Amino acid sequence: MNDEELVQRAADERAAIVAKYRHGRRDGAVIDSWEDPSFEIYHVLDRYGFIHDKNNKHFSNERISETLDPNVVKVEMLRVKKWVKMLRHWDSVVGSEKLKRRVFKGIPNSLRGQVWSKVLDLSTIREQQHGKYQEMRDLAWRWSPDIRQIDLDVNRTYRDHIMFRERYNLKQQELFNVLGAYSMYNLEIGYCQGMSQIAALLLMYLDEEDAFWALSVLVSDRKYNMHGFFIPGFPKLLRYQEHHDKIMQKFLPKLKKHLDKNGVDTGIYTLKWFFQCFLDRIPFRLTLRVWDVYLLMGERILTAMAYNLLKLHRRKLLSLGMDEILQFLQVHLEKKFEVDDDVAMESLSHCLDDLKKNKLDYPGPPPPNELPRRPFGLFKEPSFEHKVGRRSSEFSAVERSARESVVLRRDAASAAALAESPVQEGHPNGHARHSHGDNTTLPGKYILYSSRL
Repeated sequence: MNDEELVQRAADERAAIVAKYRHGRRDGAVIDSWEDPSFEIYHVLDRYGFIHDKNNKHFSNERISETLDPNVVKVEMLRVKKWVKMLRHWDSVVGSEKLKRRVFKGIPNSLRGQVWSKVLDLSTIREQQHGKYQEMRDLAWRWSPDIRQIDLDVNRTYRDHIMFRERYNLKQQELFNVLGAYSMYNLEIGYCQGMSQIAALLLMYLDEEDAFWALSVLVSDRKYNMHGFFIPGFPKLLRYQEHHDKIMQKFLPKLKKHLDKNGVDTGIYTLKWFFQCFLDRIPFRLTLRVWDVYLLMGERILTAMAYNLLKLHRRKLLSLGMDEILQFLQVHLEKKFEVDDDVAMESLSHCLDDLKKNKLDYPGPPPPNELPRRPFGLFKEPSFEHKVGRRSSEFSAVERSARESVVLRRDAASAAALAESPVQEGHPNGHARHSHGDNTTLPGKYILYSSRL
């Protein structure tokens, strides 16, 4: 097949995918049965929209058992009234301790979208960028080289949530459009898989265009600087993991030595902590509260919450071996956190204070290589490789290098910990230790997260 035929085949595939989303679920839609789960389990829908079934990823007895007793409802309604009043006088509370204190207590779920919009100043951005989102969306439908991967990821993003349950429904269409548009708006990044869940979270509380601009703010605004997480080499991810090691050495040296001895490298368990701000690593209701303070205060929350999680669960972690540690951090904490949400958020506030006193709350401003270098929103016709959807060799080479770096760091830390310890090299529970290097998946142009991440 010659170059012209390859380009045409990719264009036809892109057009076919776009047509399915534009058609949606109207009469005549062709949807395979395996793509459209049944709705027989609606009776276990939680207050955040997740459908609970033991086969679903987000199944949790803890979340199913959530109830709002009359006293809790009364308190929540009083808080809603306070927040409504505060929203009416937003300019007078921006940057105040009052706002910070109330955000740490939790934004009422019914008002979360309004507050997020205010914090991110989305109305101003929409006014300044009038028509730009629609332009980027239309360009994506025609040109985006990432359409196929975006389609694959939309089909597996929060499929146990009522908003994204039906194939090609309104929210799936919006998610597809937001990710496609951003792949054309920021050509340095295009699309990375980690974006799909972030965009989906935003769409749970914001409309389509607001979600697009919110994603743009998270990536490029200096308060969040997520750009460095998504570009080749993931420099911000590696920098934050190194900073996390410094925090561990300062505040939790015994736990750090235990993790090192068991080959549990920072690069393994912090990936989704930093890359997606703890999505799918802690219960969703707590995730929302962490995102509340993250949007208000910015990237310092990433380092503080990582320290907070390990501090809260340090005794349990010290009793576990390698496999159990990974299972606990990557699976168990999301299912059953074992610490009250209010206690966890109060502890997060204290962790922020402790880190600030020791000048460890901030890894420092991003170096030039983490910042955007191209202007946003300028159309450039894709190269031949992009037109046919070929994976960038730049990402592939960087992924290999970074993966090797993580393995070397893990093995070096493990060897150092064992050299300082009188304990034999065997697993503390009597099991042989083994390498997880082959299972370490790092973010790149296209990330295929394994269950171990």
